[in-house]
Formats: sequence, C-alpha cells, structure tokens
Amino acid sequence: MTGMAEWWDVGAQKVREARARGEGAFPPAAKSDRARWVEIDGPAGKLKLRTLAPAQSRGVYLHMHGGGHVLGAADQQDRLLERVADTTGLTAVSVEYRLAPENPYPAGPDDCEAAALWVSDHLSDFGGAKLAIGGESAGAHLAAMTMLRLRDKHGRMPFHAANLVFGVFDLGMTPSARNFGDERLILRTIDILKFGDAFLPGVSREERRSPELSPLYADLCGLCPALFTIGTRDALLDDSLFMHARWAAAGNRSELDIYPGACHGFIAFPTPQTFASLERQMTFLNEALR
Repeated sequence: MTGMAEWWDVGAQKVREARARGEGAFPPAAKSDRARWVEIDGPAGKLKLRTLAPAQSRGVYLHMHGGGHVLGAADQQDRLLERVADTTGLTAVSVEYRLAPENPYPAGPDDCEAAALWVSDHLSDFGGAKLAIGGESAGAHLAAMTMLRLRDKHGRMPFHAANLVFGVFDLGMTPSARNFGDERLILRTIDILKFGDAFLPGVSREERRSPELSPLYADLCGLCPALFTIGTRDALLDDSLFMHARWAAAGNRSELDIYPGACHGFIAFPTPQTFASLERQMTFLNEALR
C-alpha cells in the first residue's frame, strides 16, 4: 500500500515530485484557489506559510504537515485545511518547513518555532486572538515540539488547543513501532527507522529519547487541551496511547479518539472513519476555542 519505490533508494526529492503528481498510495492533493502564500523571516532565510482563510477569521490554526520529516509539503492538504477554516473560523496556516535528509534536525523544528512566534505576534492580523496548533504524523511531532519550545525558550503558551493526529512522539520508537513489521499499511517499522536516520543522522536510538527530540519524555505540564487521534493498525499506535496518558497525568485536558482497524494516514481516504474523525477533530477545536 505504499505504491512507489523506496525514497531511500531513489532519493527523497524524486519521491516528493512523484507524490506531488498524485502517484503512490495517497490520493492526488487538490489545490484550493483560496490558498495564499505568505513569506516571513525564518532561521535560514525566507520561510513560506500557506494560508487558507474563512469568510470571517477569529484566529489561526497553525498546521505542520506529515511525511516523516522527509516528504510532504504545505500545499498538499488544502482540502483538509479548507474544512478547518470553514468549520472553526480559524485561518489555517501551514508551515513549509525544511525537510531531511537535505536539512536534518534542527532545521524543521526551528522553522516551525519561528512560524509559531510570528503567528503569535501577528494574531490580530488574522482577525482574532484564538490560536490552535496541529498536524499529522511527523507534523504532530513538530507541533508538540513547537509548544514545548515556546514554553521553555520563550515563556509562552499561546495555544488554546492541539490537534495531534497519528503522531510520532518517541523517536526512539515505542513498542508498536518496533514490532509492527513489514505489513504495507502506509507506515512500516523500516520506514520509521529510515525517517529517523534521515532526521537525526548519527544519533542513536536511545539518544533520540532526549526530551528535546521526543516529546513523550518531556515535562508536559502547563500545556493546552489536546486531542490524540489514532487507528489500531497504525505502527504509531503506542505513541498516541502513551502521549495521551502522559498529557493527562501532567494535569492537562486530553482526549483520545481510537479507530479500530484504521491504518496510518487513514484520514487521507474517503471512508466512514475518516468522516467521523474529521468531525470529531472539528468539534474538539470548536469546544476548546470557546
């Protein structure tokens, strides 16, 4: 169910270009004529943000796309972000962060941190004071890292809600990730290993469990309400189970939405579980932003 050559064999850029053409397991990414690009000053030059606004904006949904820190792009989930904007009244802002292996850690997290600081400082430009954050897969990891960086480095916690969808929170690999094996349900154990090696070259599996790299091991006190979404046939199942438990144990509001039989990336496909999950995500955001 992966549908194309391995990126580590043919090169990440070749697979990125193929995915942009709609090749592989995921459906073609339809572009919205409502989307606009904004450029801000980033850690390594100009940083692009893709924005999708509702008819009347009350704030921002800061989004980080998935792709294992290697694949994906900010313009490959316009339909999802249209739904967020129209259902929540938030302007969706997706970060075009730098990708590994060309730009390993800390490039991507640095870009997301810079985007979050800029959005936090310019919320009034988006029509309100509400700020949520979210992402899928590696994007959920980057969203969690961004919250922790803003709290620990800048003394800020501007977010009212975190929407974390089938995220990876332990880069040293949880039991479900280690034991998943080779079944081709989008994400396999070898994929997780290869993505980790690209993002953190030369860093051992144990060293990847540093709180600065793996949010599961961080101090999670003082964070905003979060929704964790996961399928039971996802190699990252334990990441969401464990992170939900630690988020709640730290005194934060935490919700867990589990989909029996759903694989990694399931919300990309038009199934009843997808529609149920998206409705739950939108409900969570609206309730948290009241």
